[in-house]
Amino acid sequence: MDGSSKEEEDSAFTNISLADDKEHSSRILYPRPKSFLPKMMNADMDVDAENQVELEEKTRLINQVLELQHTLEDLSARVDAVKEENLKLKSENQVLGQYIENLMSASSVFQTTDTKSKRK
Repeated sequence: MDGSSKEEEDSAFTNISLADDKEHSSRILYPRPKSFLPKMMNADMDVDAENQVELEEKTRLINQVLELQHTLEDLSARVDAVKEENLKLKSENQVLGQYIENLMSASSVFQTTDTKSKRK
């Protein structure tokens, strides 16, 4: 091992002395626990970012649903108005048809005549 490997190894382990006399004590090297704080903070930030994305997506979907509901209400109102208008026009057509029929029956121009019998 070269010097840099020894330093890396030392930084990864914690020295714990087993005796009061530091010069003659035996040492046991225990792995130093890695700090989970940066990972936890990073994970928290990832969760927050995911939550933000989910919240934005939910908000977008809710707005889209509301817009579609309003569109459906407008279309439904329009269908009702068209049905009403259709009924009015049918009624007017019946009245006009009856009026035209009455005019034709009252007019001598539209009376049926037997043209063959008059010619002979």
